[in-house]
Amino acid sequence: MTDQTTTSNTLASPPIPVQAKLAAAWTSLMFLVIYIDYFHLYQPGEIDEIRGGFIFAFDISATLMSIFFVIIAIPALMVMLSMTLPARASRATNLVVASVYIPIMVFNVAGTSWDWVIYYVLTIGVEVLILAFILRAAWTWPRTAAVPAGPATTDLRQDVRR
Repeated sequence: MTDQTTTSNTLASPPIPVQAKLAAAWTSLMFLVIYIDYFHLYQPGEIDEIRGGFIFAFDISATLMSIFFVIIAIPALMVMLSMTLPARASRATNLVVASVYIPIMVFNVAGTSWDWVIYYVLTIGVEVLILAFILRAAWTWPRTAAVPAGPATTDLRQDVRR
């Protein structure tokens, strides 16, 4: 008699740690921010405005560039912080930063013309969806079950006191 083993063609889907999901989401957001800003340069007249010293309605200055750097640096740092902070700190940080970044991303629509509405609805929509994913992943972060106190732990506490 031959022993036949059947193999399954089902792919394994191991659980992904919340930290990895968050880091991946922040990484995706960073790629989108970079490309969306890059594609923005293709809009007619944008490079001329930049050469003229303006971005949107703002004068290009060291202060404005510093603000832009901070706006980009925080999500970039969130990739690392999501993986390295302790769970409680990472959860809180992700909830706060993602909440703050939704209005920042939506602000990108300011000063645009109706000709570009589809572009901004798509780009900002995807950014907000990623931020919503981050909020949901951080909010629903699994908790470990607490070990209930029982006779064994009570006996240990009494031994320590003696």
